[in-house]
Amino acid sequence: MIAVLKKEINSFFASPIGYLVIGLFLVINGLFLWVFQGEYNILDSGFATLEPFFTLAPWIFLFLIPAITMKSFSDEIKQGTLELLLTKPLTTLQLVLGKYFGALSLVILALVPTILYVAAIYYLDRPEDNLDWGVLIGSYIGLLFLGACYTAIGIFASILSHNQIVSFILAVFLCFIAYFAFEAVANLNIFGSGTFGVEDLGLNAHYESISRGIMDTRDLIYFLSFIFFFLALTNLSLINKKSA
Repeated sequence: MIAVLKKEINSFFASPIGYLVIGLFLVINGLFLWVFQGEYNILDSGFATLEPFFTLAPWIFLFLIPAITMKSFSDEIKQGTLELLLTKPLTTLQLVLGKYFGALSLVILALVPTILYVAAIYYLDRPEDNLDWGVLIGSYIGLLFLGACYTAIGIFASILSHNQIVSFILAVFLCFIAYFAFEAVANLNIFGSGTFGVEDLGLNAHYESISRGIMDTRDLIYFLSFIFFFLALTNLSLINKKSA
């Protein structure tokens, strides 16, 4: 698994993909948070808070993470190297986890430079220092879990097609459904006065919950179960390809 993980990370930075992903994430966030006027602009809001970043980042991840994962298995299938990988002394699960953690490493690396945003907010808020560090840390943990869930979806979508564009579109669609659709259905009030917890099936509800700075075990179990489910689907698909 470690060998696959290293191979994935090296492949990202041996080409412009890794640098492009990190650069795009920082540039898009930076433009909306500090340059473009609007609801996400921190300077226009008059409040020293990173809430706009944590509202905007999931939507940027919605497109950026599928762009990272779309080649994970699609490229191997297209080039015919997947069969070669399956002959190596690796279990299918080790191969899936290697691909998964390789892509997730790039997502984490994209988040690391945003600590500069925290420093900027901290100095804007001086000398009062009214930053709620619990909420800030919880929001970062929530965003990390959200990125991990998107990555699991992206890896799964990648094994379903040899075409990277198809994998990308499928991953974006599935991520959108997982993040937004359940809350949207709950807001339609089609169940009358009650939502019967429909919104709790989606990623957004648990992301917002953990972003309040409260580490609820239910949210952690949800995120870990979500990741496990899609990695298990990917592993099952890989087993079927191996036995075909």
